[in-house]
Amino acid sequence: MHTLNVSLGARSYPIHIGHGLLDSPSLILPHLRTRKVAVVTNEVVGPLYLERLCAGLRREDVEIVTVVLPDGEAYKEWRTLNLIFDMLLREHCERATTLIALGGGVVGDMAGFAAASYQRGMPFIQVPTTLLAQVDSSVGGKTAINHPLGKNMIGAFYQPRLVLADIATLATLPPRELSAGLAEIIKYGLVRDMAFFEWLEKNIDALRAGNTGALAWAIERSCRNKVEVVAADETEQGARALLNLGHTFGHAIEAGLGFGEWLHGEGVAAGTMMAAELSRRLGWLGADDVKRLGRLFERAGLPVHGPALGAPRYMELMAHDKKVEAGQLRYVLLRGLGHGVVAGGIDPAIVGAAIEACCQQ
Repeated sequence: MHTLNVSLGARSYPIHIGHGLLDSPSLILPHLRTRKVAVVTNEVVGPLYLERLCAGLRREDVEIVTVVLPDGEAYKEWRTLNLIFDMLLREHCERATTLIALGGGVVGDMAGFAAASYQRGMPFIQVPTTLLAQVDSSVGGKTAINHPLGKNMIGAFYQPRLVLADIATLATLPPRELSAGLAEIIKYGLVRDMAFFEWLEKNIDALRAGNTGALAWAIERSCRNKVEVVAADETEQGARALLNLGHTFGHAIEAGLGFGEWLHGEGVAAGTMMAAELSRRLGWLGADDVKRLGRLFERAGLPVHGPALGAPRYMELMAHDKKVEAGQLRYVLLRGLGHGVVAGGIDPAIVGAAIEACCQQ
């Protein structure tokens, strides 16, 4: 097991990364304020891992209540969130009860938002079971639900007490979901860690094949990158925005097609190609760099073209992005591989041309 620490003063917390951690209640017990927990999972993850998690806690005399949510990005909305609140109220959960999120990014985001809101804040723990959640959404305290006009537009920054990433859960992850997680891993190399990007080029086949050693190292390196950024900019006032490379375009894809049609990581991959193409048109990235990035995404099993929604529709959807300031959209772009920047004031015509160049006609 490897442990990283998110340094946020009194709200600091550990990230444990290893195999078989679901069977180690001793890692969870120090972070409970009472001997009662509420576990949030979904209909896919629950049958696989809920009993394993609960069995160890029951042996330690922890009372457990649960709610099983429908699976998928399409359910990341108010009605599903209310199922969590219904359970918490029905089971007489208190402010000191700990909420545990067992699942991927959708479960973690909704459980975290519920924890931030219920009785104005209850402790929660992230137990991510997808690659994307283990390297990105479970770390850093971003919680949210979607709105038909925009992804993750309603939420809160609310840090967990613990992140428990059991790499063994990735053995049951469908190949498409594994590839989606690789998109977020590649992002870290692109915006701030060129040595990691080069390592990924050499090891992407092993990662896609589920090699446990390669996955463990990639997860730890990704989390280490995110931990450093979050510690310096918890609420995304500056450097943390760089971790949204590809997300402005990618969120537009997800919303434009209907949430759940594309996986989040698939939208991020195609969106990153749009950001790279825009960077090229601004003279910041070479054509060979764009091709190099595209080859890596393709080897990871990810799309390099977005759906042909039309540039005007993309721009309409992107107007709801969280990086809009004073009515102006800021973009996360690349001034070379390994060097992310945030830029605004870009001619919409250039943006539209970059989008069209990266769409599947």
